[in-house]
Amino acid sequence: MSHTKGFTLWFTGLSGAGKTTLTTALLPELAKHGIRVEVLDGDEVRTHLSKGLGFSKEDRDTNIRRIGFVARLLARNGVNVITAAISPYREIRDEVRASIEADGGEFIEVYAKCSLEALTERDVKGLYKKALAGEIKSFTGVSDPYEAPLSPDVVVETDRETVAESAAKILAELERRNLLATITRKAASIF
Repeated sequence: MSHTKGFTLWFTGLSGAGKTTLTTALLPELAKHGIRVEVLDGDEVRTHLSKGLGFSKEDRDTNIRRIGFVARLLARNGVNVITAAISPYREIRDEVRASIEADGGEFIEVYAKCSLEALTERDVKGLYKKALAGEIKSFTGVSDPYEAPLSPDVVVETDRETVAESAAKILAELERRNLLATITRKAASIF
């Protein structure tokens, strides 16, 4: 019996860049293609799987490795995954990609790119303003580094595109990789 591996859509980008918004927009679109997805949202993972971790580089790396580990386990068992976490360090994202691909899963890195100005304007909690004023320490993209991907699979410019335009770019990449067609055909063959 053949076994189809799942894919992992790995969103990376600064806080407020639209990772969760895009995830929410993609879910019904993927469902139309018969694709079920498990979502690993960074905030939820920190509440449950990574409770107690701080925001040092080591703790951030541990958090991303945990998300990557769960994504790898799901993908190798045929479950499609969307992760929505800042994942600020390139080396750890590359490590996660290598582990998922080594297990035969597809890894699609999606960079939610957004200017600091737009993020500050969008920020209803005022966290960016506080970080820029020095009131919040270790804030990714302000006082803590964010290493943008060098060659992401998809770049969505959330300060220049609508949610629908960004989602369409991601769906086009899945289609280009035959992930939409493959899963749709597999579902049709069951009936």
